[in-house]
Amino acid sequence: MTDIGTPVRADRAGTVTIGGDLPVNRLGFGSMQLPGPGIWADPPDRDAAVAVLRRAVDLGVDFIDTADSYGPFVAEDLIREALHPYPPGLVVATKGGLVRRGPVTRDELWPVVGRPEYLRQCVEMSLRRLRLDTIDLYQLHRIDPRVPVEESLGELAALRQEGKIRHIGVSEVDVDTLRRCQAVTPIATVQNRYHLRHRMHDPVLRYCTENGLVFIPWDPLASGDLLHPDGPLARYAATRPETPAQVALGWLLHRSPAMLVIPGTSSLTHLADNVAAAGVRLSEPDLRALDDLAAAATD
Repeated sequence: MTDIGTPVRADRAGTVTIGGDLPVNRLGFGSMQLPGPGIWADPPDRDAAVAVLRRAVDLGVDFIDTADSYGPFVAEDLIREALHPYPPGLVVATKGGLVRRGPVTRDELWPVVGRPEYLRQCVEMSLRRLRLDTIDLYQLHRIDPRVPVEESLGELAALRQEGKIRHIGVSEVDVDTLRRCQAVTPIATVQNRYHLRHRMHDPVLRYCTENGLVFIPWDPLASGDLLHPDGPLARYAATRPETPAQVALGWLLHRSPAMLVIPGTSSLTHLADNVAAAGVRLSEPDLRALDDLAAAATD
C-alpha cells in the first residue's frame, strides 16, 4: 500500500539500468500531455506545465521521456525551460522519426520518416532545444517501412559514435524486429504500448527481461480508459487504499523488473497520485485478481 500523509517518492519503485551504465528510478514521467491535446504552439498553461516538471524532479523522478513530435517541439522546450541546467542524475530521453506538423486528434496518423538525413536533423535539433551535448537515450519513434531499418539505425549508431547519443532505443517493435535492430547496433530500451488490458507485447517484455533491455510501456493508463469510475479497476481499487491509477501503475511495476513506467499528466495532483504508485505493493492473489479483471475486458 502507499504511505499516507507524506508524499511517496519515485525511488520507492527501485531502479533499472539503461544500457548497462545508466541507473534510473523505475517510476519516471512522460511528457506527451504537457503541450495539451491538439495544441500547436504553447500549452494552455505554460507555467503549470513547468511546475509539473519541477515537482516531478522534487518527487524523485530522474527519467523524463519526451519526443520532438510532442507539440511539436513544445515538450522539449518546456523541459529545457523548467529544468536546465539539469540536476545531476536526471535523464532526459527523447525520440525522433514521427512527424507532427500541426494539431491532430488521437485518431489521426502521424507520418513516419526514417531517412538517415532526417533523423540526423532530428537529433541535432533536439540537442539544441534541450540544450544538451549528448542525449542519454535517443529512441527511434517508429520504424519507417519505406526505409531499411539498417539505414535508420545505422545513422543513429553513427551519431552515437560522434558522442551525440549515449544509448539507442526503439519503439513499437516485435521480437523479430528487435533482433534485427540489435544486429545493427546495441539497443538499450524498447517503448511499446502496454497496460493492464493491452498485453500483445508480452513476448517483447519477456525478451527484454531475459536480455537486459529496459521496457518502457507507453499509454500505461490507456489514455484514462482504465480509470472509468464505473469500471472493474475502480471497483477493485475501492477495496484497497490506492487509487485506480496507482493500482494500474503498480501492476506494471510488478510485471517485470525490466519495466520503466512513464505516466504523464499536466496536473500537479495527478502527478503526486501517479508517483505514489512507486509505493504500491501487490500480493500474488492481488495480481491474479487483476489478471482475471483484465481478461474480462481485454483491449
